[in-house]
Amino acid sequence: MALEIAGSLAIPDELIALRNVRASGPGGQNVNKVSNAVELRFDSAAWGALPEGARVRLRRIAGRRMTGAGLIVIDAQRFRSLEQNRADALERLVTMVRAALVAPKPRRPTRPTRASKERRLASKARDAKTKKLRRSGHPDD
Repeated sequence: MALEIAGSLAIPDELIALRNVRASGPGGQNVNKVSNAVELRFDSAAWGALPEGARVRLRRIAGRRMTGAGLIVIDAQRFRSLEQNRADALERLVTMVRAALVAPKPRRPTRPTRASKERRLASKARDAKTKKLRRSGHPDD
């Protein structure tokens, strides 16, 4: 069953590989004998349904989790349960891809309004007058 991303967009199961690994950190004897952590590998380079702009944004979002070949590796060991870690890894992948699908809003350069320029100049004049009054000597310098 494909992993649903948005509407008609889904990641085929062939591109996702889940592997059970041993978690690091505390856990007593249990940590040495039970593989509760999940390592998810997703081949984003082989997924043709992803638009090129989203592919570039996904590379930036994934950061060091993406290899040079376009393979995204997610380690999930937040929970003690294997099922929860598997769901967590898949949810993190879906979140990452959904964020990449959102195109950033183009920035429109704006200019300051006439009133804001006047307020800025009035503030500067007020500050200059205040500093002039602080000087030693005659206030009319």
